[in-house]
Amino acid sequence: MEIKQLIGNRIKHLRKSRGMSQEDLAEKMGINPKYLSSIERGKENPTLDTFIKLTSTLDIDISEPFNCTQEQSPKELKMIVSDLIKGNDKEKLKLLAKIARAIYI
Repeated sequence: MEIKQLIGNRIKHLRKSRGMSQEDLAEKMGINPKYLSSIERGKENPTLDTFIKLTSTLDIDISEPFNCTQEQSPKELKMIVSDLIKGNDKEKLKLLAKIARAIYI
C-alpha cells in the first residue's frame, strides 16, 4: 500500500473514531466532501493548510495522521522481534521481558 493510502486510511480511522461522517468533517473544515473522500483514498495531495484544518477539527496533534504503519505478516513480525532480542545487552533484554510479561499477564 502506498504511503498516501496509509495516511488516508489513518485519517478515515481518526474521523470514524470520533463518530463523524465525511460530510460532517468536510463541512466543519470548509471543504468539499468529495475532496475529503479523495484524501482518505490517497488520491489527493492536501495542502498544509488542509492538514491544519483537519487536525484542528478532529482535535488531534498534526503528526497523528502520519502515525500509521503498514500491515506486516506474522513472519515479518517474528523477524522484528528476533532482531530486537539478538542485538541487545542484558538490561535491554530485561526490559523487553518485562514489557512482554506486562502484555501477556
